[in-house]
Amino acid sequence: MRFLGNIEAKTDAKGRVFLPATFRKMLQASGEELLVMRKDIHQKCLVLYPESVWNERVDALRARVNEWDDEGKMVLRQYMKEAEILSLDGNGRFLIPKRYLQMAEIDQTVRFIGMTDTIEIWAAEKVEEPFMAQADFSAKLKEIMGCSPMKNEE
Repeated sequence: MRFLGNIEAKTDAKGRVFLPATFRKMLQASGEELLVMRKDIHQKCLVLYPESVWNERVDALRARVNEWDDEGKMVLRQYMKEAEILSLDGNGRFLIPKRYLQMAEIDQTVRFIGMTDTIEIWAAEKVEEPFMAQADFSAKLKEIMGCSPMKNEE
């Protein structure tokens, strides 16, 4: 499953929002019925995980936490505490609880961004500008991909 897109939507007065049709179709094609939502651990956005992806992430985290490590268990507990199971209604909508709207500083207009196997939900005004300057993006992408800078040859 590879989510791709940058789609704007609006929440209603109750905090409900339509999951974009392209993402709904991918979930249906994969047989996913439930989503898990939690606040991103790095940014002020929300992350939707298809249930199978969420379970993989939790299993990986749990496998690294020793049951006798109190601090590790606190990390696992915090990670789980900030998660909520969601299902879509018959119209393809889901409710974003008020506390999540506040955590992500979402007012009414949101942006859904496909992030490979998850979907991020941002306050629309936070993604109007690039996440980083083009030169920084290019340099970091080259670094991540293992490309060394070209040396000027004489």
